[in-house]
Amino acid sequence: MIKNFIKRYKNQLDFFIENALNEDIGTGDHTSLSCIDAQIKSSAELIVKESGYLAGISISKLIFEHYDPRLEIEIMIEDGNKIKKGDIAFKVHGSAVSILATERLVLNTIQRMSGITSFTKDLNKMIKHTPCKILDTRKTIPNFRYAEKLAVMIGGGTNHRMGLFDAILIKDNHVDYCGGMKNTLKKTEQYLNKLGKKLDVVVECRNQTEIDSAVNFDYVDRILLDNYNPLELSEAVSFIDGRKATEASGRIKKKNIVEYAETGVDFVSIGELTNNVKSIDMSLKAIAI
Repeated sequence: MIKNFIKRYKNQLDFFIENALNEDIGTGDHTSLSCIDAQIKSSAELIVKESGYLAGISISKLIFEHYDPRLEIEIMIEDGNKIKKGDIAFKVHGSAVSILATERLVLNTIQRMSGITSFTKDLNKMIKHTPCKILDTRKTIPNFRYAEKLAVMIGGGTNHRMGLFDAILIKDNHVDYCGGMKNTLKKTEQYLNKLGKKLDVVVECRNQTEIDSAVNFDYVDRILLDNYNPLELSEAVSFIDGRKATEASGRIKKKNIVEYAETGVDFVSIGELTNNVKSIDMSLKAIAI
């Protein structure tokens, strides 16, 4: 799963790493360059400071290799595994200057990814008695989306569209700008016929009239029921009755996810997975020689 994700989005991940390193290092890490001999070889270890689930080892490895291919990474705990305070997730060996230059980007990445994975794992455990699946959203940090969505996958969640380019999600603003649901769906059908390319199509419906329109278009894959309460959602899912996959969004949080998942809806999309998550505390410490 992780290898396939990295292979598929390697160019995007390389772009993120290159720009993040440039942002942090700029013209050079003057602190390290001023006091550490460039020839000094050393080691450091990633120390876990609180419990959770690990994510970001694979991206951290890419960061080290991108900056200095001579760095050697010794992995003790793989992505997706449970971690606790005091665990050593990996050790890195090589140039002390290179380790210090990449330290902050590696920590920022692995701490945030681990927070997302841990939260996703917790939510999945809460609804494991239902067939409902958890989806992420586009509420991500700019240029960090691919790492965040990988973290959701590691936590057992499912990726929604990666961006505006790989699926169609017709929302309320599209419908209002286009003059109503039927007109919007007819225009979308014409667009897809001209495009000659298969894209998943999700349609947000605010009321019964919009649902009635959406279920009658064969190319629509999923109906998004936004800001429905659990009772309203249950009634809408029953009406759709498997003719389309269903997704719920809006108002869904940890405190009420079970109630939503038990309505029979196929998916719940949760912005909190990536836009309001607590990072897992860790530190990268030099190993005394």
